[in-house]
Amino acid sequence: MNKPLKTLLLNPPSFENFDGGASSRWPAVREIESYWYPVWLAYPAGLLEGSRLLDAPPHHISAEETIEIAKGYEFLVLFTSTVGWAGDHALAQAIKRANPTMKITFVGPPVTTDPDRALNECSAIDFVCRREFDFSVVEFANGSPLEEILGISYRGADGAHIHNPDRPQVEKLDKPDMPWVTDIYARDMDVTRYNVPFLLHPYVSLYSTRGCPAQCTFCLWPQTLSGHAWRKRSTDDVAAEMAHAKQLFPHVKEFFFDDDTFNIQKARTIELCAKLKPLGLTWSCTSRVTTDRDTLKAMKEAGCRLLIVGFESGDPQILKNIKKGATVERARDFVKDCHELGLIIHADFILGLPGETKQSIRNTIDFAKSLDCETIQVSIAHAYPGTEFYDFAAKNGFITNQKMEDDQGHQMAHIEYPGLPVEYVMEMVHRFYDEYYFRPKAAFRVVWKAIVNRDVPRLYVEAKSFMKLRAQRNKASRKMKEENALKAQESVSMNA
Repeated sequence: MNKPLKTLLLNPPSFENFDGGASSRWPAVREIESYWYPVWLAYPAGLLEGSRLLDAPPHHISAEETIEIAKGYEFLVLFTSTVGWAGDHALAQAIKRANPTMKITFVGPPVTTDPDRALNECSAIDFVCRREFDFSVVEFANGSPLEEILGISYRGADGAHIHNPDRPQVEKLDKPDMPWVTDIYARDMDVTRYNVPFLLHPYVSLYSTRGCPAQCTFCLWPQTLSGHAWRKRSTDDVAAEMAHAKQLFPHVKEFFFDDDTFNIQKARTIELCAKLKPLGLTWSCTSRVTTDRDTLKAMKEAGCRLLIVGFESGDPQILKNIKKGATVERARDFVKDCHELGLIIHADFILGLPGETKQSIRNTIDFAKSLDCETIQVSIAHAYPGTEFYDFAAKNGFITNQKMEDDQGHQMAHIEYPGLPVEYVMEMVHRFYDEYYFRPKAAFRVVWKAIVNRDVPRLYVEAKSFMKLRAQRNKASRKMKEENALKAQESVSMNA
């Protein structure tokens, strides 16, 4: 057999400290520098001989260095994001100029939801892959003609766009049908470069499933990339990779299951825990509040340390509006179980979801403080194309002219409801953090954890980054207020 095209799989450089693609479900520059692993790119990288996975942001590889590296390859697979699109487009053009014979494909949510826009705006792109792209990429690299590859869009001979039929979702996730991503990390990446503030450092993340059956209207991945069909690796395959990873990375302190929802099926979770327990690993995962105590107990006994939980809102009506499939009461019971079992929770909240009001924001802040989870993340609601939330916001005229990111890649409010100005939502994000972390109990917990984990220097860096972004958000909020006040004044003058 002929060798495949020499393939470079790229999570591209972008804004400084930008965590934007390849496994980041909420692309943005974080409050504290954070990087998730490019798990999606690691699968085709493991299926193609001679490939390289280049994760530019955490390795601080510049656009210029990326262009130089790309000269040595024949095929580029670039994972793009809505926020990073303009920069990724410009980078692809520059790579094509430096290496005119290079074939380029873009993958990721933006090209799934609007392949025509991608092909129209970026002449450097030869084709795009919609949804799961593992085997579309591999087939092209192995010589299959475009017209025979499912799940791609490209330009025909006359320039018209051709959209091949969708590719069925990947069902066989075990080795040898799919590679172990940890082998690619060991080959191509420095795991010490990856940091998430609430995870032990260094950490390694991987998937044990794909897809999410939940119907949350705002969630980007199930609606654009991974789908709602829940597919799982065998528990034997997951446990075998974990044992292998323990040998590959003896210095890693924690493994993280970055599934859309790791423990959604009780029997499978308990079965997997029974196989992880003998390995003596420390691990963490995503979770829904619907997980019962028996499952949580099995997880804790198998080495689970922390759960990332999307509470989103403390307002019952907001939870109904976004089809969260959970209640405030169930969330309280879940947190009580976790606290009693000794499981740590990193709680995610979003301000600006459908139906949001000043009162519902206050409800969420008070709810979060009553839960008293160890750490929190507060995001601004972003209506990404391809989501039900986007369709709702566009239909009702709630999307403003404001971009969803500033010129440094930080989140900006771009959804405005009657009586809830965008600058108010931004202001409440930093007030949320202030009210939560400046409580004596919460502040002491953060400092004590850093002392116990001998991680005080890391805490100092993170606190410094957080306070810097807090000041920037305050400044942006004030600027928006002043601009809106000026517009209102001008409107009154014109109507006088």
